[in-house]
Amino acid sequence: MPHEYPELVGTGGYVRHVTELINVPFRAERAVSPRDGGVWWVVLDAELVVHREASAFLACLQGADRSPHTIRAYAGRAALFLGWCAATGVDWRRVDLAQLARFKRWLEATPSRAGRARSGSTVNAILTAVCELLRFCARSGLVETAVAERLSEPRWLRFTPPGFDAGESGQFRAVRARALKARAETPFPEALTGEQVTVVLGCCRRPREHFMVILLHDTGLRIGEALGLRRLDMHLLPDSRALGCMVVGAHVHVRHRANPNGALAKSRFPRTVPASDAVLASYADYQHERDGLVGEQDSEMVLVNLYRQPFGAPMTYRAAKGFFDRLAGGCGFPVRPHMFRHSAATNWVRAGTDLDVVQALLGHASLASTSVYLHARDEDKRRAVEAVAAGRQYR
Repeated sequence: MPHEYPELVGTGGYVRHVTELINVPFRAERAVSPRDGGVWWVVLDAELVVHREASAFLACLQGADRSPHTIRAYAGRAALFLGWCAATGVDWRRVDLAQLARFKRWLEATPSRAGRARSGSTVNAILTAVCELLRFCARSGLVETAVAERLSEPRWLRFTPPGFDAGESGQFRAVRARALKARAETPFPEALTGEQVTVVLGCCRRPREHFMVILLHDTGLRIGEALGLRRLDMHLLPDSRALGCMVVGAHVHVRHRANPNGALAKSRFPRTVPASDAVLASYADYQHERDGLVGEQDSEMVLVNLYRQPFGAPMTYRAAKGFFDRLAGGCGFPVRPHMFRHSAATNWVRAGTDLDVVQALLGHASLASTSVYLHARDEDKRRAVEAVAAGRQYR
C-alpha cells in the first residue's frame, strides 16, 4: 500500500462495496488500524493499492464527523465512478459535463448489483457523491479547479422551500446548482401503521428489544442517536434540576459526540426529546434485565450487549441491524429503524403538531426536511374523497 496509509489493514470483505462493473479493478473496503483499532473506508484497485485521492476524500468526511453510513455509501459510489471511468477510458481527473452525462445515462440504464433499476433519487445520490469528490480534489489541488466548476451552474430560485431565507432583496435566491440531475419523485416516508407496531412489539421477546422499539417509535430518534445514548442522557424524573438540567419533565438528551461503538448523532446541535410513559416503563424493565445479566461488566452506554459476547459492551450498528432483520423475519414485513422515526413524525403531524415543533423534535436543520411529512398518502386522499361523496346524492 502507499505510504499515506501504512497503518490500514483490510478486513477481508466485511461490509464490502464492490463496483457493479465486471472486471473493473476498483472497490470500497473497510479497513482497521492495528495501532488503535480505528475504522476507515478506502478505495482500492485490483492490486489492493489505495486510491490516494478517493481515500483522502473519505478520510476528510470522517474528520468532519459525517455519519458512518454516509461515509460507507460515499466509498461505494466513488468506487463505482472510478470503475466506470476506467472501463470507458475517461480520465476522472479531467472529466467534463458531457462525460458525466454519459455516466448518468449509464447509471439509469444499468441495473444495480442487486439486479434492480436505479431510481432517480439513487442516481442523484451517486452524482452528489461524485461532485463532492471532485470538489474536494479541486480544493486540495489534486485536480484542476475548472473540473469542479463546470459541474454546477448559476440558478435563480423562483420557489423556495419552507424556512429558506432569501435575504432582504432576494440576493440568496441566486445559487449554484448541480448541472446534471435525474428526475426523481419524492415518495412519502415509509412509516409503520399502528397495527404493524403492535405486531412488532409482539415479536419482541426480551425487555431490551421492547425498549429499543418503543424508544425509536415514541421519540423519533435515529438509530445512531439511540446507540449513542449514555446513562447520563436519560433524564427520566419529573424534575431534573438536581442533575443541573432545567428541562421540565422526563426527557432524553441527544448529543453529537464520539462514542466507543462508532455511533454518531447526525445533527451537530444538541436537543432534548420528551420521553413518554411507555419509554419510562420499558427502560425500567430493561435496566432490571441488564443488572441481572451483566452485573459488574457494565458500560456508561444505554444500549449494551446482553445476549452474546462481549457482554456489557456497547451495542453496535451491526448488532442493531441483525436485531431488526430478525424482527422483519418474524413480522412478515419490512422493519427498519428509520421507519419508526417516520412513524413518529407522521403521528405528530397527524395529531396537529406545528411543523416547527416536529422539526425540533426530529433535529432537522431545515424545515424543508420536515415538510415531507405533510404529503398526503393514498389512503388520506381516498378517505377525503369518500367522506365528501358519502354526503352527496346523485340523481
